[in-house]
Amino acid sequence: MSTSASSAGAGHSGQQAHRITFTYLSQEDLLRAGCLDFPMAIQAAEEAMLAQRRGEVIFPEKIVQIFNDQTQERINCLPATLKTDRVCGMKWVSVFPPNVERYGLQNLTALFVLSEIEKGFPLAVMEGTLASNIRVGAMGAIAAKHLAPPEARVIGFIGSGEQAKMHLLAMKTVRPTLEECRVSAKTPPEEDLFIQQMSPLVPDMRFVATRTNGQEAMHDADILVTATSAQAPLLKAAWMKPGSFYSHIGGWEDEYAVAQQCDKIVCDDWETVKHRTQTLSRMYRDGLLSDGDIYADLDELVAGEKPGRQKPDERIYFNAVGLAFVDVAIALAMYRRATASGFGQTLTLQETTIFEHAEIAQRYRC
Repeated sequence: MSTSASSAGAGHSGQQAHRITFTYLSQEDLLRAGCLDFPMAIQAAEEAMLAQRRGEVIFPEKIVQIFNDQTQERINCLPATLKTDRVCGMKWVSVFPPNVERYGLQNLTALFVLSEIEKGFPLAVMEGTLASNIRVGAMGAIAAKHLAPPEARVIGFIGSGEQAKMHLLAMKTVRPTLEECRVSAKTPPEEDLFIQQMSPLVPDMRFVATRTNGQEAMHDADILVTATSAQAPLLKAAWMKPGSFYSHIGGWEDEYAVAQQCDKIVCDDWETVKHRTQTLSRMYRDGLLSDGDIYADLDELVAGEKPGRQKPDERIYFNAVGLAFVDVAIALAMYRRATASGFGQTLTLQETTIFEHAEIAQRYRC
């Protein structure tokens, strides 16, 4: 399968040497290639974080375009380069929270573009919603490896969408002792759909639909996950028992007292988190949280620079906003697996350079 101009044009002269192709991978291609694979994603994410620590990653600021401040409808552009892999990538992601209620459609869609950095030619254009949602789950799972109770049994969710589902699969990967999943959503049918879709994937799990009762979902859970688009403090501090681990996915999903009672607060990258709109960001802006209140960034735990959970009764808070170089690393791992298995379509970007086209003289006159 041709993936670059160097492979397409090798050994040829003239116009053929200027042919550029790339691979297109749909979500179906990626799933058929087995890319819904959390061990693969976790490994790619951990390696990317360690590479970032070694200075082997270019990680520019993301570009954010918000079209509605109230609903946070937005499209973001997140670039990053993995210098050791010689690959530059970009995630183009739209988040439109009203889609679910307004149109009955998903609220997140994404594309990835991957390019090699020897000649700068494209390698792939990929459906990106799968990789983006896997990244959210993978980062939560890496945090749970270090911070969740080792023998966690019960996981509770407020929210039942794609990222909640991914989080369940990811957490079960690193905490196979999990045996009960409680879910609270905005409506009972959403909880039923969550259970219908997830029970075949995690057959040894007992599922509990709480009928929109967030307290029932979270009370006495070992791992707590909020995965909603709500901008409201849904999780109460009283629902988080000593010794539990909280993975905060969205924006403002918990009351300030949740973080204030926790023994450790860990972020994927605190410098990135504190300028966003998460609960921790709001607390920082309001003067209720300082840099010194953050125990660690996740890469410090992955590198062994700081210990994770140290006491059985520690309450621990994890917040990730997303790091583009991790997204690109997971997308690259998926691209490699899919193309190695023969999935994807080879598309032509150009057959020749512009003025090598024989018909240009017939189609253009000054």
